[in-house]
Amino acid sequence: MSKEVNEEGLSATPQRRRDYVEPPPAPLFDTKELTLWSFYRALIAEFIATLLFLYIGIATVIGYKKEADACASVGLLGIAWAFGGMIFVLVYCTAGISGGHINPAVTLGLFLARKISLVRALAYMVAQCLGAICGAGLAKAFMKHYFNSLGGGTNSISPGYSKGTALGAEIVGTFVLVYTVFSATDPKRNARDSHVPVLAPLPIGFAVFIVHLATIPISGSGINPARSFGAAVIYNHDKVWDDQWIYWVGPFVGALAAAIYHQHVLNAAAVKALGSFSSNHAN
Repeated sequence: MSKEVNEEGLSATPQRRRDYVEPPPAPLFDTKELTLWSFYRALIAEFIATLLFLYIGIATVIGYKKEADACASVGLLGIAWAFGGMIFVLVYCTAGISGGHINPAVTLGLFLARKISLVRALAYMVAQCLGAICGAGLAKAFMKHYFNSLGGGTNSISPGYSKGTALGAEIVGTFVLVYTVFSATDPKRNARDSHVPVLAPLPIGFAVFIVHLATIPISGSGINPARSFGAAVIYNHDKVWDDQWIYWVGPFVGALAAAIYHQHVLNAAAVKALGSFSSNHAN
């Protein structure tokens, strides 16, 4: 009985104070960022993180391929763990500096959700691609023979699968990743589930892991345009470039879908905006 009274009392209050802070939308163009050291520090963090991500990822792939005996290598499970584990580590290390994107598709999704400005989004993507190229170059410097003879850790469509199938796998895989990023960093979730300590990099890294398990046999699992681009630039064979568009279009479409789903379906941003407009018009 007392529970019902308490619930009615709470519902009768005009408006309960929110225990979370909804950050305001980032401006589309924020040139003031270009004058801040924190902006360039974030670019350096994205560059180094993507460099390390590519180096560890490509080194693991080449280490797997150079072993004639599959039981003597890490296998596909080990490759998935390497990519997912590195994302967990790197997001944990850089989240407080740059947000820990390490992926142009993640950056695009956060830009579409108005979490970052266009200036920061474009700068991040450039830093990520440059870091990926340097990371792939570092892997080649350490294992040049195997890098050149075993495909350089590049993404390619597996035999038996079409380009359309590979594109679909990249879209769905990136959707899972970017949707996880939105959910893990949602301020409402942090406030509502404050009694449950959730380390945001953990579900993000785990999402990368499970997506790699599903899509490595299909497309090699790009879900990160910088990862695919960096390896392709250093390896630089015609066949790699023929399908490179898949590893850009797929992740960007997946990121767009995840941003729309999380912001406008789950968070009902469009409905809230319409309600605010209607109330203001009525007043």
